[in-house]
Amino acid sequence: MTSAFRLFLLASISSPLTACTAATAAVDAPDALGPRAVGYSSFTAVDAARADRSLLVDVWYPVDDEDAAGAPPAEYLLLDPFGLPSAVALEGPPVSTRPAQPLLVFSHGYGGISIQSFGLMEALASHGFIVVSPEHTGNAQSSPTDSFDEAAANRVPDVSFLIDTMFSRNRDPQDEFHQRIDESAVGVVGHSFGGMTAVGMAAGWAGAPPDPRVTAIAPISAVIDGELQSDDRPSPNAGFTEEQLESITAAVMLMGGTEDTNVPIGNNAIAFEQMVNASPLYKVDIIGANHNHFAAICAIAGWLLDRGWGPDIWPSLGAEALIEPYETTCGPDVLAIEEANRLQNLYVVSFFKSQLREERGYDQFLSPEVAETEPGVAFTAK
Repeated sequence: MTSAFRLFLLASISSPLTACTAATAAVDAPDALGPRAVGYSSFTAVDAARADRSLLVDVWYPVDDEDAAGAPPAEYLLLDPFGLPSAVALEGPPVSTRPAQPLLVFSHGYGGISIQSFGLMEALASHGFIVVSPEHTGNAQSSPTDSFDEAAANRVPDVSFLIDTMFSRNRDPQDEFHQRIDESAVGVVGHSFGGMTAVGMAAGWAGAPPDPRVTAIAPISAVIDGELQSDDRPSPNAGFTEEQLESITAAVMLMGGTEDTNVPIGNNAIAFEQMVNASPLYKVDIIGANHNHFAAICAIAGWLLDRGWGPDIWPSLGAEALIEPYETTCGPDVLAIEEANRLQNLYVVSFFKSQLREERGYDQFLSPEVAETEPGVAFTAK
């Protein structure tokens, strides 16, 4: 076998979801798949303004029922030529004809890949969002060439460029996304280094200014204060200043795990106190989750094990880095990955439904009352 295994440690797992059981107003349950079928495709975007910088981009999007019939399941390439078949997404059907669908950009973790949070992306698309996820060239698993500062400096411009790209497609009568996107409803979600990217879209980061088109961000397990990460910070860009955090006026939801030793949950506590102008501002602590509970570790490991490839041969597949997080995240003595996934979807879907679609029925899930019915969550809002 080659080392072409598309390993990613900073993602969301795709798994069956269970509906929230709280007595709530009549809206689609945010911790279950939504009413829309989900399509999946990919394309390459080239930024002429940045020396023809090329980005591989994956897209998840809503699909009308009549176009979903007969479409084959999507496959996410992991070990060329093998792919993990999706239980949700379909390969390449037409984009839903519904106009004005909100746009989300997902940013992967340091050295990750564009499909790393496919479970969360599928859930969001099933609830009516168009989601694009770039593979950040130079700071991806396939191209780990950039320094920390180079990678940070590219992140915000990459996301802004993709917003430009999708808006151009929205305005092009020949494009499948023509008049499908609500250009006034743009959000960014990311995990770890991608969570820092989300913060950077609202605060500016590594020399790039904030993008005012982004009105809602959901950073997950993001380094906010580098001093909590370690005493040997790789760069001043390994965190945000109080002034940067005070400048954020977008809606923000901070999420992390209480057992995360890679990015301590205290980062979110600091951000919650310093984002004094963010409105609204939520903090969601998933009790018992570590850094990799927000990753597809268990889905990837299960795919390997189902093929008869145990951990003893993972190094030969280029997946040696999967062993430790698999052992610490997928066993019986830690928070079940299905529950971590459910809670992530519950809050991320509700947040973006409320803020980008103005469906205020989802505000009920962003309340202390509903949080009290979820013993695995510590929730704060202001």
